[in-house]
Amino acid sequence: MIIRKIFARELLDSRGNPTIEVDVVLEDGSLGRSIVPSGASTGAYEAVELRDSNINRYNGKGVLQAVKNTNTELSQLLVGRDSQDQSNIDQLMIDLDGTENKERLGANAILGVSLSVAKATAQSLKIPLYEYFHQLSATDNNNQFILPVPMCNILNGGAHASNSVDFQEFMLMPVGSESFSEGLRWVVESYQQLRTLLAKNSYDTSVGDEGGFAPNLKNNRSALHLLIDAIQIAGYTPGKDMVIALDPAMTELWEKGKYNLSSESKLMTSTDMIKLWTEWCNDFPISSIEDGLAEDDWNGWQNLTSAIGKNVQIVGDDLFVTNINRLKDGIEMKAANSILIKLNQVGSLSETINAITLAKQSGWTTIISHRSGETEDTTIAHLAVGTGAGQIKTGAPARTDRTAKYNELLRIEELLAEKGTYPGISILNHHA
Repeated sequence: MIIRKIFARELLDSRGNPTIEVDVVLEDGSLGRSIVPSGASTGAYEAVELRDSNINRYNGKGVLQAVKNTNTELSQLLVGRDSQDQSNIDQLMIDLDGTENKERLGANAILGVSLSVAKATAQSLKIPLYEYFHQLSATDNNNQFILPVPMCNILNGGAHASNSVDFQEFMLMPVGSESFSEGLRWVVESYQQLRTLLAKNSYDTSVGDEGGFAPNLKNNRSALHLLIDAIQIAGYTPGKDMVIALDPAMTELWEKGKYNLSSESKLMTSTDMIKLWTEWCNDFPISSIEDGLAEDDWNGWQNLTSAIGKNVQIVGDDLFVTNINRLKDGIEMKAANSILIKLNQVGSLSETINAITLAKQSGWTTIISHRSGETEDTTIAHLAVGTGAGQIKTGAPARTDRTAKYNELLRIEELLAEKGTYPGISILNHHA
C-alpha cells in the first residue's frame, strides 16, 4: 500500500486554537485523516507541539510551520513508501526530526502523519481502525476486544476552570455496569443530577474545558460530597456501581518544593499530600488518583504508591508523559502502578503502543486519554479498544469534542457484539 500524497492544513480545536489536520492518501485512493489535540496542563517532558510563536496571527498559536514541515519534509520523506510499515515510518520521521523531543518538525506534525498513515492503511485493508491497532499492538492477537471503562470528568477545577477548586478533575467510573453503554448511561444520569443539585444550591452550572461543571466551592473536599450525592440521587450505589477517580494535576500546584492549595491557603509537603490522599481514600470510594504529586517528586511518588497503591490505582501522567524511558524508571522505582497514555505527549503511534505494551507486561494498568484542547477526531476510542487498554478518559458526557469519543465507542460496541467484553471492576482489581 504505497503512500501517494500527504497534505496538512491548519484548523481549530475545542478552545478555538489552531491545530494541525493531516490527510494521507494511498495509491488505491484510501484516505486517512487525523486532527491533533493540545493540552493546557502539559508536562515538562512532553514532546514539543510546534507553534508559530514568532508570528502574530492567532496570538502566536498558529501551526503554519508544522503544516509546512508536513507538506514539504515529511511528504518528501514518505511518499512512495509502504504504509503498512508503521514502526519504520514513525522511526524515519523521528530520525529526520533529529531532536530529543521532536521540536524541529513538531510532534504535532509527526503525530498527524503517523495516525493518518494508520487510518489510510485500515481503510485500504477494509477493517475497522481498532482492528488495525489490535494488529499493530504486540498484545495477544485473539479476537476478544475489551471495551474501556470510561473515566468521566464531571467536576472541573485547577487549570481547566476559573473557579476556587485547586484540583483539576473529579471523575466517575461505572465499574458495576454490565456493558460500556450501560456504564455511560449511569454516568450521564449522575452528571445530569449533579447539574440539578448545583443549581438547587445556587452554584454555577457553567462548564470547564472538558465539559465538567466548574462551581466555586467552599473547599476541595466538598467536591467529593457533591459527587456522592449525585450518584445516589441518580439511583446508584457509590463504591459498588460507581467509583471516583481523581486527577488533581499536582505539578500545577508545585511551588518551591511545596504544594500550594491556594483556595484553602495551605502549603503542603509531599508527606502532607500523601496523608490527605490516604484520608480521602478512606472516607470516599476513590479507586484511582492521577498525578497525585508533581512530575519531579519521584521520592514522593514511591511513598504514595507504597502507602495506598495496593488498593488504589496510582496513575502517572506528567510523571511519564507516555515516554518509555520515564516509564522504565517508574517501573523500576515502583513509583506508580498505572500510566496515562496520550498520543500527543510522545508524538507517534508506534511509541505510544510501545509504552502501552511495556506497562501491561509490567502488570500495570493503562488509561487512554484525551487532551483538554480536543477535536472531533475519534482515534483514541479505537486506540483504547484496539490495544485492550481497559480504561479511557475523555471528559464529561457533554460538548461534542468529548461525546464524539463516547459515541464512537457506542458504535464500536455495537459492531463487536459478543466479541467485545466490558471489564468493569476487574480492570482495577489487580491492585487488591
